[in-house]
Amino acid sequence: MGLAPEDAFAVLPTTLRDDLLSAFNEIVKKYREHQWEPSELNGGKLCEAVYTICKGWLEGGTYPARAKKPGNFPDTCWKMESAYQKVPDSRSARILIPRMMIGLYDIRNNRGVGHAGAEVDPNHMDATAVLYTAKWLVAELVRLLHTLTTEEATAVVDALIEREVAWVWTHGDKKRVLRTGMTWRQQVLVLLLTESGDVAEADLVRWLEHSNTAILRRDVLKPMHRARLIDYDATKRTVRLLPPGVAAAETLVNGSAK
Repeated sequence: MGLAPEDAFAVLPTTLRDDLLSAFNEIVKKYREHQWEPSELNGGKLCEAVYTICKGWLEGGTYPARAKKPGNFPDTCWKMESAYQKVPDSRSARILIPRMMIGLYDIRNNRGVGHAGAEVDPNHMDATAVLYTAKWLVAELVRLLHTLTTEEATAVVDALIEREVAWVWTHGDKKRVLRTGMTWRQQVLVLLLTESGDVAEADLVRWLEHSNTAILRRDVLKPMHRARLIDYDATKRTVRLLPPGVAAAETLVNGSAK
């Protein structure tokens, strides 16, 4: 049985966990919306939460209620290597994670974010570096706190990403696409974008209010599966959005679809 996303940071105080995940999901959200500067700014907030969790782990699993920023962030990160060298199996927490945080924090401070007249303006390249560094940091924390492989930790992080789509209304176990005039294929894309894992075919049919499951399967789901937009499991009757499908859905939501 794999680790459930909601259990990934159960060991942390709720407020500290919220500091981490709110900063992480804000980076993802702003990146999706092409808001490069806000995305990068939240990289600093994420670093503060990651630093606090690493320090707590290195000090025996005692975590403060909220994320704390040290006085000189880069120097403090560098000093973690020697300060905690006697902690067993701590290379990731005292060397790898701190060094990644230094790079992320430097983008926030010295690459046109937060300061006028910096070297470059906020841009897609820097925001992409922030996004994937953030995903690596959170996945490494999951791996640190649990006995997981890198692949398992990455899967947990993907499941932690909150996907809010303004076109999709959610109430309990019910979803509806609010935008009219969309094809069945487009509706499937945006509905699945709000989910991080497998979706039961029956739930998808119910959300779409489609009148014939067999026709939806034949005309929409199977062609989307062949196009590698979704993975349709004909045995389990489940559907999952694949990376090309995520890209297509986000393009649609961002208003760039033709």
